[in-house]
Amino acid sequence: MYINRDVDSFKIAHTASLFEALQKLSDKKNKILFVVDHNESVVGSLADGDIRRYLVEKSQDLTESVLNAVNRDFQYIYSDQPISNGYNLLSTKVKNVPVLDRSDLLTGVIGTNEPVIEIAGQRIGDKEPTFIIAEIGNNHNGSIELAKELVDLAVDAGADCVKFQMRDMASMYNNEGDDDDASQDLGAQYVLDLLKRFQLSDEEFVELFDYCKRNNILALCTPFDEVSADKLEKIGIAGFKVASADLTNHTLLKYLAAKRLPLILSTGMSLEQEIISAVELLEKQSTSFALLHCNSTYPAPFKDVNLSYLERLKSLGRTVVGYSGHERGYAIPVASIPLGAKIVEKHFTIDKSMEGNDHKVSLLPNEFKEMVAAIRAVEESLGSPDISKTITQGEMMNRETLAKSVVAGVNIKKGDIITEDMLAIKSPGKGLAPYKLSELVNRIAVRDIPKNDFLYQSDIDGNVVQARKYKLPLKYGIPVRYHDFATICEGGELEMIEFHLSYKDLSVDITEYLAGSYNMDVAIHAPELFENDHVLDLCSADEDYRQQSIKHMQRVIDMARDVKQYFRNKDEKVCIVVNCGGFTSEGFVPAEERKALYAKVAESFAMLDTEGVELIPQTMPPFPWHFGGQQYHNLFVDQDEIVEFCNTYSYRICFDLSHTALACNYYNWDLYRFTEKVAKYSAHHHISDAKGADGEGLQVGDGEVDFIAIFDALENDAANTTWIPEIWQGHKNNGEGFWSSLSKLEKILN
Repeated sequence: MYINRDVDSFKIAHTASLFEALQKLSDKKNKILFVVDHNESVVGSLADGDIRRYLVEKSQDLTESVLNAVNRDFQYIYSDQPISNGYNLLSTKVKNVPVLDRSDLLTGVIGTNEPVIEIAGQRIGDKEPTFIIAEIGNNHNGSIELAKELVDLAVDAGADCVKFQMRDMASMYNNEGDDDDASQDLGAQYVLDLLKRFQLSDEEFVELFDYCKRNNILALCTPFDEVSADKLEKIGIAGFKVASADLTNHTLLKYLAAKRLPLILSTGMSLEQEIISAVELLEKQSTSFALLHCNSTYPAPFKDVNLSYLERLKSLGRTVVGYSGHERGYAIPVASIPLGAKIVEKHFTIDKSMEGNDHKVSLLPNEFKEMVAAIRAVEESLGSPDISKTITQGEMMNRETLAKSVVAGVNIKKGDIITEDMLAIKSPGKGLAPYKLSELVNRIAVRDIPKNDFLYQSDIDGNVVQARKYKLPLKYGIPVRYHDFATICEGGELEMIEFHLSYKDLSVDITEYLAGSYNMDVAIHAPELFENDHVLDLCSADEDYRQQSIKHMQRVIDMARDVKQYFRNKDEKVCIVVNCGGFTSEGFVPAEERKALYAKVAESFAMLDTEGVELIPQTMPPFPWHFGGQQYHNLFVDQDEIVEFCNTYSYRICFDLSHTALACNYYNWDLYRFTEKVAKYSAHHHISDAKGADGEGLQVGDGEVDFIAIFDALENDAANTTWIPEIWQGHKNNGEGFWSSLSKLEKILN
């Protein structure tokens, strides 16, 4: 049970309509709203059920006021009452209990949902990314120029917030901050000396906070006294950080709470009962706050950190928790994420050898950047216990390569009764998984199955897909390999085919597979992988690698010229689909650096003998799969960059719908608008469904694509072009996946 202090997401004005209430319930994913009057006082509660009952019993007009459906007989507690009173009100029917002050203002909502706090519009909670604070503190050593440089470096490192410290020495110390006071202990003398020399002036703080605002990063500050708190409030600070040393300073806590700004409190060098006392005080003050687990030793020994306490701290505080670290390195903050930390604070410096005791436990800019990346990777990897175990796209690729399948151990004729001794288990995993073997036994074979051929689901259920002529827009075909071209196309009456080449195909004698003249067009898909693990990259920073890519690409072109002589479009330029490269393994290339990569691709193209062919770069997803492993893609992902490349260098593209849909999902772009913008530059299209940011090549209907809208754009702006269904593993069982996709599209588009 927690107290959610993001009260604005629970409030709705008495002047709002029922429709607006339903919309807010949906958007905020809350179970309940609290209706407030013109004074912001709560007058009642409003749940989805209240609205539905009113619509059924009274009126179906959604424009009516929320006051017509409000429940005025709701349960609540006052903020000066024990929180346990609110917990006791929770039940199977009552999921949320509002906490009101004596003016009936909403100060929190007790419930079982994870808590959320908000600072300057930024939500911090269980469903949000970790809020990462670069604690600059006094590591600027009194230099406003260094402070600004640290802000810039923190922005570059990916911090969400930079934090400083402010002290009014005269009011804070019993000797009015006299660093020459001989009566002080050595430790106090040392700290006083540093603080006197390293404190920024009030004017410099104003300048620094304005600098942060202009650089779009939130600035917070720790006030060590009431005078400093007042100064920071005047500057316009969005919240206060409370140092571990002041967790027991209830006078300061009350003073800060009275300013009605959210607090983040470190709990270092405090006993559990002291934490509980601070929490009780802040709850009585109706303060929005978060707690940071902390060990205030500089540096803190790993054995003393006790990260497991985060769960206990969350229970004690009934609020968002995080971790403020003073240990060496950044392994501990990263480890805190799966344990529930939603805020991470780590000291930040430009030089660990500088004067001051915080520098030596601080991270350098590159280290902080690595920590941020590691935290984001851990967040992404955590997933959810509510998500069932599935096979990911990369695993599917590796499963086919590494797993085993049921195959025919002997030649099986159509009509034979299949017995167990007719079957065997062999690699690769292209067919039915071995555990399906028993389902085949005693089935009647629905086709001739040669020895060592794979068996499929259709061999169990008898639903064999037959190729036929389809009523579809534009010129359509399917992707094939040389070895299956003669059989897989049978019955399809195709207008074109696309040969997907492997690097080994570049060494075959094509006369073994092609003969005569075929009444269809042909396109070629260049391999990505070549011998010696060479992945094609026509813009590689390694010049030798790029030149090798160019040589491989020339081999593809030479073969394409030979292949096209057998097809209807032999006197035209045959399209070669190219994945040009530009992928990286550690993260995306900044936008300002990508223009040079496009130029290098065009330069590589210009070095090739392209007589009789047209090179068409393929649109790419943000996270391409390279033989079972995921990379980051940078080129031919963004619509504006694609258009600029085509206009600048006079090339067309292959529009891969699935790839582009994944990019649109990831970057929150409109897929239809994207298609409209690039369609006129597309010579050939790959069509399949997609889901999320990396679910590519899905069967039509298994993803999220609106095919009617897409084909409208292609027919309008890419007339006389060709396309294929590029379904993952669509070639299996004599092209079953391809024929199924064409059949599904025929139903959708007609």
